[in-house]
Amino acid sequence: MCGIVGYIGKNDTTKILLDGLKELEYRGYDSAGIAVLKDDRIDVFKALGKLVNLEEKVNTSASSNYNLGIGHTRWATHGKPTELNAHPHLGEYSYVVHNGIIENYKELKEELISKGHKFVSQTDTEVIVHLFENFYNQLNDTTKAFKSTIEKLEGAFSILLITKVDSSKVFFFKHGSPLIVAKGNEKEEVLFASSDAPLIGLASNVVYLEDGVGGVASADSIEFFCDNYSWSTLPTSKQFAQKDGYRFFMEKEIYEQSSVVSDCMLGRIKDSEILFDEIETSIIDGINEIKICACGTSYHAGLTASYLFERLSKVKCNVEIASEFRYKEPLLTKDTLFIVISQSGETADTLEALKMAKNAGLKTLVVCNVDNSSMTRTADATILTRAGIEKGVASTKAFSTQTVVLWMLALFFAKAKNVISVEVMQQELHTLREVPKSLCISDKIHEKMKRLSKRYLHGHGFFFIGRDVFYPLALEGALKLKEISYLHAEGYPAGEMKHGPIALADPELFTIALMPQNLLYDKIKSNVEELSARDSTICAISPLDFDLADDFVKINSCDHYMLEFFEMLIVLQLLSMEISIRLGNDVDMPRNLAKSVTVE
Repeated sequence: MCGIVGYIGKNDTTKILLDGLKELEYRGYDSAGIAVLKDDRIDVFKALGKLVNLEEKVNTSASSNYNLGIGHTRWATHGKPTELNAHPHLGEYSYVVHNGIIENYKELKEELISKGHKFVSQTDTEVIVHLFENFYNQLNDTTKAFKSTIEKLEGAFSILLITKVDSSKVFFFKHGSPLIVAKGNEKEEVLFASSDAPLIGLASNVVYLEDGVGGVASADSIEFFCDNYSWSTLPTSKQFAQKDGYRFFMEKEIYEQSSVVSDCMLGRIKDSEILFDEIETSIIDGINEIKICACGTSYHAGLTASYLFERLSKVKCNVEIASEFRYKEPLLTKDTLFIVISQSGETADTLEALKMAKNAGLKTLVVCNVDNSSMTRTADATILTRAGIEKGVASTKAFSTQTVVLWMLALFFAKAKNVISVEVMQQELHTLREVPKSLCISDKIHEKMKRLSKRYLHGHGFFFIGRDVFYPLALEGALKLKEISYLHAEGYPAGEMKHGPIALADPELFTIALMPQNLLYDKIKSNVEELSARDSTICAISPLDFDLADDFVKINSCDHYMLEFFEMLIVLQLLSMEISIRLGNDVDMPRNLAKSVTVE
């Protein structure tokens, strides 16, 4: 969940650390901090909230010419967001930053307190630095002390540690949370980061650490504790995410969906079939069931795909929330294809579910946006969504590209199983090619959402309702509104309203009704009429006029329900964003959330 960076070299250490943290701030912004070392003096700077607060402290107080440093941006798991709980954490002469959770920290903390160690924070991380110093006091050897520390820790953790008693080195270790080690472009320069972004432009040769790999680095060498590593090459340049005139990254990313979906399909739709270079048709051989596992927005994409897999591929498909799946003692059989979905490829619950499936001998596939992520390195096969960097914490283009990839995968399997006619395949491929047009945003529709948003700033909640694939779209619409506006919203299958939820209907209950022309229109129309009769305020989204709507958003008439799906997706995203803006919220960094959930 958190982001960590490290640097050894002769350049401006504080600037490199702060620039790196800017690239990782989406991973958490409860607090941030750096520890920088010169000779045997360590200076520490911490600040609550966003990174700009830390920058102000550093620019005011920091010296220059530090030899090395480590940095951290935090999403709180253990302990409230306070400066005492902010990383780096300190002992008497050492500092550590950590991404993950130390599951046995309470036992370790009690043991260390009994030996005279004094703790100042509420975090699990602080045990690491005290444990290191405890071993160093016994062994008088920093490397042996660090190795002994690692052996005592349980959980998921990536660690960077520096110490005054060995002031030219950074100790590092990775288990369960991402960490990259890089040789800098300058001579005698080493960098560390939780992801590629802080390293691009500063380094070209990197090691994406596997679980259980650690070591110690100095300016002129990197010593790994084992042989389970390999060097890779970073891109030489990148197009950093810029707002390009948009008010928020989320707004930019909503508008980018048309182009990234085109990129997502590039080279994968040819003539009368779907081609995936990443997988063979044999992946579906012997498969009687598909099980999809994901969290949040990715779960909604998977739920959408379950309709498409059964409808098009004629294969049984179940969808599981990863955080629940891990603990239900699931029955896993080898005739199941296990598909996980994640924007980052680091989502802790989903990653652990993937490992369970691997250990059970299932075929595994990950749909992901980040190559070289933990999931892509674990699964048997990977299909990348090609969505590009998504800076906004609330996912937008991740959802649209995941849905398109899974739709294409359903067609890929349908062709491999010979269960789809030539006519239906041609219709589906034609529709896929039209999706980028459906995701293009007209000034008219965006202005409509801006005007409409002022009507929906109060009330006691929202129902988002839909049927078939529009039910998971309703879930996603409700999630977007909750994430960035902090208003209560729920997604429901429209037919379930009369089984309890309709009891809440009154004028202060807002119903966002997804009413596609090409799929169960009469059914959803009847459900909305029931809500209207109970005085719920109705906002209908449809290509067909609906007289009972208090507010009506007209989308283009289409000849396929999936084109309506993507047009409605745009409306829901824009409406949520405009409501949030009117409420004065930070759309890109909603409270209590982080982009990549790398802890349970």
